[in-house]
Amino acid sequence: MSLSDKIKNAGEDAGGKIKEATGKVTGNEDLQAEGQADQASASVKQAGEKAKDAVKDVFDK
Repeated sequence: MSLSDKIKNAGEDAGGKIKEATGKVTGNEDLQAEGQADQASASVKQAGEKAKDAVKDVFDK
């Protein structure tokens, strides 16, 4: 996982947390759901990158 991918995924996760919290505070369920979706998307991307790193590590040995 490249550093830029890590930063981008962390930013997407943080943005999702902000959207979710804002949605909770304002009672905006759509914004809250969008924030949760952003966080889930970031988690999936991070898992995919970790899997690629694990495969790369196996073949590099």
